Amino acid sequence: MIARIICWSIKNRLLVLLTTILIVIWGVWSVKNIPIDAIPDLTDVQVIIKTSYPGQSPQVVEDQITYPISTTMLAVPGAVAVRGFSFYGDSYVYVIFSDKTDIYWARSRVMEYLSQVTEQLPSGVAPKLGPDATGVGWVYQYALLDRSGKHDLSELRTLQDWFLKFELQAVSGVSEVATVGGMIKQYQVMIDPDKLKGYYLPLGKVKQAILESNQEIGGSVLELAEAEYMIRFKGYVNGIDDIGQTTVPITQSRLSVSSVLLDDVVQSIQIGPAMRRGIADLNGEGEVVGGIIVMRSGENALATINAVKLKLQELRASLPDGVELIETYDRSALITNSVETLTERLIEEFIVIILVCSLFLVHFRSSLVILISLPVGILIAFIIMRMQGMNANIMSLGGIAIAIGAMVDAAIVMIENAHKHLQLAEINGKSRLQAIQEATIEVGSPLLFSLVIITLSFIPVFALEAQEARLFEPLAYTKTYAMAAAAGLSITLVPALMVYLIQGKIRWEEDNPLNQKLINLYQPLVSKVLYQPLIIMGVAGILIISALWPLSQLGKEFMPHMNEGDLLYMPTTLPGISIGKARELLQQTNRLIKTVPEVEQVFGKVGRAETATDPAPMNMIESIIQLKPKDQWRPGMTMKKLQQELDQRVQIPGLRNAWLMPIRTRIDMQSTGINTPIGLKISGPNLAGIQDLGLQIESILKSIPETRTVFSDRATGARYIDVDIDRRAATHFGISIAEIEESANIAIGGQDIIYTVEDRERYPVNLRYPQEWRDSLTKLKELPLIINEDVQVQLQDLAEIRVTDGPPVIKSEDARINGWVYITIADQDIGSYVEHAKRVLLDQLELPSGYTINWVGQYQFLESAAERLSFIVPVTIFIILILLYFAFNNLVESLLVLLTFPFALTGSFWLLWLLEYDLSVAVAVGLIALAGVAAEFGVVMIVYLREAINRHKPETHAALIAAVVEGAALRVRPKAMTVAVIILGLLPIMIGSGAGSEIMQRIAAPIIGGMVTAPLVSMLLIPVLYYLWHKQKIDKANI
Repeated sequence: MIARIICWSIKNRLLVLLTTILIVIWGVWSVKNIPIDAIPDLTDVQVIIKTSYPGQSPQVVEDQITYPISTTMLAVPGAVAVRGFSFYGDSYVYVIFSDKTDIYWARSRVMEYLSQVTEQLPSGVAPKLGPDATGVGWVYQYALLDRSGKHDLSELRTLQDWFLKFELQAVSGVSEVATVGGMIKQYQVMIDPDKLKGYYLPLGKVKQAILESNQEIGGSVLELAEAEYMIRFKGYVNGIDDIGQTTVPITQSRLSVSSVLLDDVVQSIQIGPAMRRGIADLNGEGEVVGGIIVMRSGENALATINAVKLKLQELRASLPDGVELIETYDRSALITNSVETLTERLIEEFIVIILVCSLFLVHFRSSLVILISLPVGILIAFIIMRMQGMNANIMSLGGIAIAIGAMVDAAIVMIENAHKHLQLAEINGKSRLQAIQEATIEVGSPLLFSLVIITLSFIPVFALEAQEARLFEPLAYTKTYAMAAAAGLSITLVPALMVYLIQGKIRWEEDNPLNQKLINLYQPLVSKVLYQPLIIMGVAGILIISALWPLSQLGKEFMPHMNEGDLLYMPTTLPGISIGKARELLQQTNRLIKTVPEVEQVFGKVGRAETATDPAPMNMIESIIQLKPKDQWRPGMTMKKLQQELDQRVQIPGLRNAWLMPIRTRIDMQSTGINTPIGLKISGPNLAGIQDLGLQIESILKSIPETRTVFSDRATGARYIDVDIDRRAATHFGISIAEIEESANIAIGGQDIIYTVEDRERYPVNLRYPQEWRDSLTKLKELPLIINEDVQVQLQDLAEIRVTDGPPVIKSEDARINGWVYITIADQDIGSYVEHAKRVLLDQLELPSGYTINWVGQYQFLESAAERLSFIVPVTIFIILILLYFAFNNLVESLLVLLTFPFALTGSFWLLWLLEYDLSVAVAVGLIALAGVAAEFGVVMIVYLREAINRHKPETHAALIAAVVEGAALRVRPKAMTVAVIILGLLPIMIGSGAGSEIMQRIAAPIIGGMVTAPLVSMLLIPVLYYLWHKQKIDKANI
C-alpha cells in the first residue's frame, strides 16, 4: 500500500505540489490567527462562589455561609474538591472540577446546586459566581495616581469604579476589571445616642426611615393636548441635605411630635471613606488605586492585552488633569519574548539542517527537499492546533522544536538512498525517475513505521493528569501532529520533490572527504567488533551499569523554575494586623525593594482586590516587581543573585519573605491554595488542635538545614471582642436576641442602608454611632442601646464583653477544617527534601487521633506524575514492540530495536548529571522523545542489515560478516546526518536563554545526551547481535 502511495505521488507530482500550496496558504493563515500566550493554562477547571456578609467575623461566615455552601457543592457532578475560605465579611468557595470539564457547564451545575442552599443562608445574603476566568487570568495591571494633589484617593477610586472599569469590561476577552486600593466614598450618618434617648427612637426605626427615603417610581402616562406625558415620582437621595431631610416617625405617645428630621437626631452627616480590606502602593511613595484586568477563560491573551492597552490609550485623554495611569504589570512582554525565543531556535534549526545536508550530500538542491517539506509539516501542525483551539505558547512551540530533528530524518534517509541508487543507475541501465522511485519504495515502509513509533512514544505524556498534563499535553499534541505530518509527507511530498530537485551530477559518497573519513573509521571498527563480539557486549554492559551512578545523584523536582521576567514578593505577616500597620509594612517593603538598581518599579497590595479570584487575607502582601532589561543589570547579576540580594535587603521583624514568579505562584495558589513550592495541609476537628500541630511541625522543620523558611498558620491568632448575650437579661427586659444584635450591630459596626443615585455613580449611606462612643472596651460596655420605645439599656446590662483569641481566617477542604504550613527550601531538590522531612516528622511528631497531614504543592504533582508514568511507560514500550513486530514480522529484530532504549538513557543520565539538572516531568518528556528517536535509529539499521543479507544470502561466517559490514556501512552517512541535525539543532535550545528556556533546556538535554550513546549502540551493538543471530542460523543449516 505504501509503495502504491509513493508511486502515485511521483506520477501525480504536480497535483501533490498544488495541494501543498493550498496547505501552505491555510497554514500561514492559521499561524497569523492562532491565539498566543506565554505558557499553557495550568489551573484547574474551577467555579468560584463569593458571598459578602459585611461586618461578620470569620467564624460567623464559616458557620452560616461557607459550610452550608461547601457541603452542598460536594454533590455537584464532576467536582473533585471543594475549597472554602471564610474571611472577615467574605466567603469564598472554590469548586474544583475534573480535567476536560467545560467551564460553562460547570458554572451552570454550580448555579443549580446553589439554588438548593440559598434558603439556608442569612436573610439578605446573595452568593455570586466569580468571573469566568482562570488562575492565570490576571494578564494586565495598572495604577491611578495624582502627584499634583488635585484628586484624593476617593476621587481616584470613583474614576476607576465608574469610568475606567466599565469602559475596559467592554473590551473583547475581558471577563472582569477588579479594583484594589483607594477609598470608596461613603455618606456616614453619625447618630447621636443621647438624642435617640430623648425621642425614644430605636435604631431600627431610623434604619427603616432611611430605607424608605430613597426610591423613585413611575405613575403611568397622561394624554394632554394630543401628546403623551410620562409621570415619574422623584425621590432619590442626591446628597447630604437630602439625607438630613429624611423624616423619622415617632410612635411614643408621651411626646408631642409625631416625627423628627434625621438632622435632629444625628451628631453629623458627612462624607468619608468606607471600611476597606485592600490597599495598593506604588514604589513605596504612597497609596494609589489599582486596576486588574482579568481575562476570560480560553481567550487570546496577547490579543486581549493589546486591546486593553489600545483602549487605555484612548481613555487617557479623558482623565482629569493631574491623574496619571501607570502600567504596573504586562504579561504581553513575557508572551512576546517566549514566542520570539522559540522562533529564533526554530530558525537556527533550519539553518543547521541546510548546512548539514549540504555538507554531507554536496548537493544543494537535495537540501531544498528538506527545506521545503519541513515548513509544510510545521504548518500542518499549526492548522490542526488552530482547529483544536490550542494556543501557541512555549510548550506547544517547543513540541515542534524537538520534533524537527526526527521530522527530517525520513527525508534524509530517502534522499541519501536516492543518491546511492542514482549513482548506480547508469551502471544498471535505469532511468533517473525509476531509480528515485525504487529508492523511496525501498525505505518508505520502515521509515513510515519508525515515524509512527516516534509518534506513539508520546502516549505516556497523554496519560498524565492534573497540572502536569495541562503543561505538557500541548507539547505532546504538537509533536504528534508534526510527526504525523512528517510521516504523511515522507511518502507523498518528499518523493515528488525529489523527482523535481534531485537532478544533475550526483557525486559518489566516497568523493566527499567527510563521508570517506567516516567510512574509513567505521568499517574497520565494525569488522573488528564482529570478529570479537564479546568485547563490544562487555563494553555495552559496563556502559549501562555506569549510568546507575549519575542516576543515583540526580534530585527530583516537579518542574524547573521558569524566569518570567518579573518577580512577585509575597511575604506573610502574623495574623491580627491592623490595616494601618499593613499599609505601613507595604510601603516600607516597597521602598526597600525599589532601592535595588535592577528594579524598575514596584506595585504592591495588601489584602484582597474586589474580585472573587483574589482570596488574600489582610496579612498577605503581594508586590509585583518589574525589572529593568537585562542589559541594564550590573555585570554578573543573575536572577538567583538578585533574589538573594532582595532577601538580604528586605529584613523586617515579623515578615517571612517569599520571592516568587507571578504566573507560577497564582497557578499554585489556585491549584493547591499554597503560594510556596511545597507545603503541608493539616486537617482536624478543631482550629486549636490544628494550630498546636502546625507549631510543632514548624519547630521540627526549622531544624532541617535545607529549610530556608517555614511558617505555620496561626489558626487562632486573631483578636476578638466577644459579646456573650445573657439570655436571662434579655428575657427580663422582654427583648429578643435578634433585637439586641441588630441594634448593637448598627451602633458598633454600622450598616450600609441605601445607595445614593448620582448620575451613573452609586455610593453607600452608612448608619452608626460616632467613633467616640465605641473606641474602647469600656465604652463598648457602656454603649447605650435603644432597643424599642420602652427599653433603653447599656450593652453590659445585656451581655458579658471580653477579649479572646479566634481565627483570622478559616480554611476548609471538602468541608473539613484545615491549616497550612508554608515551606521554602535552600539549595536542594524538592523530592529529596520532602523525603527527608517525612522521615524527620515520622520520628519526632506524634499525630493526635482525628488529625491528618498531607504534603501539597509541586511535590504532590511530582508524585502523581511519577505514579502515572511508572504504569504507562511499560505499556507504551509493549505497544511499540507490537508495532515493531508488525513492521518486521520477526520478534528478534523487534527486540534488537528495543535494545537502543537503555543505551540512549545512559548518555542522557550522564549529561543531566554534568549539567546539574534534577529529574523532573520536563526531563521525563525529553527521555520519552529520545526513546522514539532511538527506536527509529534501530529500525533503519535493521532495514539496511536485512537488505544486505537478503541480497548476498551468505552461507559462511566470512560472507556473513562481509554482508553485515556492507549493510552497516550503508547507514554511516544518513546516521551521521541525523545525529548532527538533532544535536546541532537542539544545542541552541539547551544552551540558549530567554523566556521559557529553563523548561526547554530540561527537554533538550536528555535528547542530546542520548544522541551520543544511542547511535554508538545502533552502529556497533546491533550489527554484532544481528551477526550472532544469523551466525546461529548458518551453523544450524550446516549441521
